[in-house]
Amino acid sequence: MIKIPKAVTLSLALLCLTGLSGCNARTGDTAAASLQNELPQSEAGLNQVALSVQTSDATHAFIVEVAETPAQQAQGLMFRTRLAPDRGMIFPFPVDRVASFWMKNTVIPLDIIFVRRDGTIESIAANTIPYSLAPVSSNEPVATVLEIAGGRAAELGIGPGDRVAWQ
Repeated sequence: MIKIPKAVTLSLALLCLTGLSGCNARTGDTAAASLQNELPQSEAGLNQVALSVQTSDATHAFIVEVAETPAQQAQGLMFRTRLAPDRGMIFPFPVDRVASFWMKNTVIPLDIIFVRRDGTIESIAANTIPYSLAPVSSNEPVATVLEIAGGRAAELGIGPGDRVAWQ
């Protein structure tokens, strides 16, 4: 029997996930389910999921923390001093709403990506300013907000209309 390192298994599962579509891609997909079972909680104690962003040119894989509760969403990525290029945080909402965020106590610049219920990107607030109290809002009601490292969306060619999916 050949033993496959966990990192290789995780990478293969991420590749399998790139075929998922839609913002609510919570299906019975066994590859996605096994990946979810292998992802430990983050250092902050949050659940983590694999997420992909499909652009016209490529699929980009991320591991993101899920801010599920109001307290987790209020905390977000505040006080973090770094965010790896393939990491982020999602804020799923049970009901679509105009989402508004600020950067109070957020040390690093972020790209804040507003995602519609169908998984398409509505808009991106790029390279938000650390510690700013200015509101950063979506232009229409959205189902989810994705935060990644500042400048990463432009670097990867991610833009409005691209599709976000996660398990």
